[in-house]
Parts: sequence; structure tokens; C-alpha cells
Amino acid sequence: MLTISIILLSLVLSLLGVQFLKLQWKSRRFPPGPTPFPIIGSIWWINFRADHGSLKKLAKRYGNISTLWLGHKPFVVLHGFQAVKDGLTTHSEDVSGRLQTTVFKRMANGKGILVSNGLIWKHQRRFGIGTLRKLGMGNKGMECGIQMEAHYLVKFFRDTNGKAVDPSFPVVHAVSNVICAVVFGHRFSLEDETFHQLIEAYNCIVAFGNSYFYYMCEVLPGVMNHIPGPHLKALSCCDFVRSFIRKEIQSHRERGTVDEPQDFIDFYLDQMAKTQNVPDSTYDEDNMVQSIFDLFLAGSETTATTLRWALLYMVAYPDIQEKVQKELDAVLGPSHLICYEDRKKLPYTNAVVHEIMRYGNIVLITIPRQAVKNTTVLGYQLPKGTLIIPNLDSALFDPKYWETPHQFNPGHFLDKDGNFVAREAFLAFSAGHCVCLGEVLARMELFIIFCNLFKTFKFTPPEGVKEVNTQIIFGSTMKPHPYKICAVLR
Repeated sequence: MLTISIILLSLVLSLLGVQFLKLQWKSRRFPPGPTPFPIIGSIWWINFRADHGSLKKLAKRYGNISTLWLGHKPFVVLHGFQAVKDGLTTHSEDVSGRLQTTVFKRMANGKGILVSNGLIWKHQRRFGIGTLRKLGMGNKGMECGIQMEAHYLVKFFRDTNGKAVDPSFPVVHAVSNVICAVVFGHRFSLEDETFHQLIEAYNCIVAFGNSYFYYMCEVLPGVMNHIPGPHLKALSCCDFVRSFIRKEIQSHRERGTVDEPQDFIDFYLDQMAKTQNVPDSTYDEDNMVQSIFDLFLAGSETTATTLRWALLYMVAYPDIQEKVQKELDAVLGPSHLICYEDRKKLPYTNAVVHEIMRYGNIVLITIPRQAVKNTTVLGYQLPKGTLIIPNLDSALFDPKYWETPHQFNPGHFLDKDGNFVAREAFLAFSAGHCVCLGEVLARMELFIIFCNLFKTFKFTPPEGVKEVNTQIIFGSTMKPHPYKICAVLR
């Protein structure tokens, strides 16, 4: 028995040794990085978490382009503005593929917009952008919906009568209702139980991303299927969201066709009818469900989290809040309906909103890109299928392009005369072929809601709170710790 155990152990060690040598040989073609080992790759080097410190340490050790291995799968990491920009834009279409991992396949099955590839991605993204424009993205049509949600959020804070309150859910509610009106054609009340469940499900999914459990699911999928944990809850939440979306679609079907499509579902159902006999059509219910899933996630989570940071930073930096309010008072009348065009008359406020997006960067790394064919990235020949991770955070804090990268400084976006200036290194919405399709909507929401809140209220910490906690909670998005604030009518 002992002899058999020794033989088996020797066989396992021999196989691992062969795999180790194969990995070392394979890694010679890629940019430098930590030594990869069988099964776990080199992800051990950053403690299984792609966070600020570990990626910074990786760049310091191996340079602005390096390689991490997740099992036997190479991830090329881009660090710093120039590397991120060149890597995403020089051969933009070559690196336009999306990551297809075990977890992503289970969560999206290659459907929708965020993690699809090829014809599906091209069709769904093009349709998504076109439909959002038809529904008013970037013009007065969608601006009215944002102004309405800003009005409801102002009412919520007014009803608190200056008492300390956690703003998280009301902010999420306001932002999510903008995309709900676009996608479903209606908004939800603050008390709606189904809406609460929907937001909780998305919070669970976001918290799971970039967690230890996420990486373990990618490295050991077969084992993790039989181990309880947040990964199983995240999958269950995905099922809940998709079930909710299918009910909304069914409700639209039962309502019947309308002369003029009113929302995303109407447009998609119309597109499905038009292309039902087209051989290569990707317009089906599964892609519709996943596209809505993706739009809701991208259109609510990121903007709501940024607004939560906005409130926190203005409480942490009351002198900046005061300057914003002085500009708003000087430029806008008391009954003025704030619109996105006002940003051109409010350079300091516009600079503060941009600095919130830069300093409070909520997406450390984007969903990894994939080389769709053999290509060159920063001088390295990368084979088709190579995964590329742009470290957006490193671009937004690159000391070569920002005067005081680790300080909250609206002056980053102002010239010597106080005029607003766009900055090349501002890559909060990524770059290249897969730039965020909801960028215009997000910018409109942030500016209009921010201005409405600070025109109406002075935000302060609760009585007795001496220090504002601006540390992050790490996950798929970088969230602030739960906090309470007081909204005092001005």
C-alpha cells in the first residue's frame, strides 16, 4: 500500500513538474511577470486580488506591461496612462474581444453586450447605442427623466429635515429609475419591494466580482460547484434578475404592439419581428434579457456609486462644497431648471464632478479585453486569445499626467484663468473599441443630480462625527463604507 502511494505521489509530482516546465516555456513569449505554477498560475503573487497595491507593486517590479497567469491562462496587464491608451487604441479592433471565463459563461452564456464576442457583440452593442439615442440619450428627451429623478431625490432629502440619513438606497433608486424608464418604460417607487430585491441582487453580483471566491471559481470550477459560498448566491441572484426581466418582457408582449416604441423592450421586440427570417440574426429573447441585464448593471451601479462618493467628498471637503454652491448661486437663478448644457457656464462645478470621477475612480480594471487575432501591444507579439487587463486606476493617478494625483484637486480640470479643460489622461470611461456605451448618460446624470442637490442643500457630517472615512470597500466597483450625512436646506 505504501509503495502504491509513493508511486502515485511520484506520478503527480512528475506531471506537475512537466506542467511547470511547459508554463515556463510558454511564458517566454509574453511580457515579464511573476513565475507561474501549475493550477494556480501566478495570481498568488497578488494574493488572488487585483487591488490598488498589488497592481502597483506588479508595475514597479515588472514595468508598465507585465503578465499574470490565472492557471494556464495569461493576462497581460497595462499600467499607466500611456500603456493603457496605446494598448487599447493603437490596434483597437484587434483587442476588442471580451473575456470568456467559466464564471462569465455561467452568468451570461456569451449573450448580451458586456461579455459577448463576435457577431453577437457587434449586433447587440450597435442596437443598444442606436436605441438609447432614439430614446433621447444626449438630448432633452432623456434629460427630462434625469431632472424628474433629481426632483424626487431632493424631495427625499428635504423630508429628512436635516436629520442624519444613509443616502445609499435613495441615490441608487434615483439613478436606477433613469435606466428603468429607458428599458422598462416605467419607474419604481422607493417602497417597491421587488425593486429592493432587484438592487440587493445586483449588489450581491457586484460584491462577488473580484473577490477571493471569484478567482477560486475560475481556477477550480469543478471543486467550487460543490462548495457553498457567495459564488452560488451570486448565480442565484443572476437567475432572479433574469426572471424579473422576462416578466417585464412578457408584460410588454401582453400589452401588444404600439404605434411608437416607448422603451428599449418595445424597440427590441420590434427588431426581433423584423429579423425573424434573417439567417445570421442575433436578436432573440436570450440576448434581449442579457442586454437589459447589462444595461441595468452598467447604467445604475457605476453612476450611483460615483454619486455616493460625490456626497462623501463634499462632506469631507466643505471648502470645495462652498465654492461649488457660490458658483451655482451666482450663475443659476433660484427657479432655474438645471440642464446638462449648464456645465459650460459652471467651470468649477464641472471640474469638481470630473475630479470626483477621477479621484473616486470606482472601476479599478475594466472587464479584460481579448485579442481577436495575433497583434502587437507595446512592442510585444501577443497571440490570438491573449487576455489584456487595462489598469484604468493607474491612468487616473499617473503622476506624469496629474499634478497632485493623490489629492482631491478640482484644479486638475481648470486652466490658470479658471476655465474648464478636458484632460487626455481622464480615462474613467475606458478607451478604444469597447469604450462605455453609456458615457453620455452617466455624465448627464452625475452633473444634473449633483447640481440639484448642492444648489438646494448644504451637506454636513452627523453631529459628533469628527473624521470622514474615505477608505474604499474593494470589489467589482470601489464603494465607500456605509455613512450617514445631514442635508440642511440652504
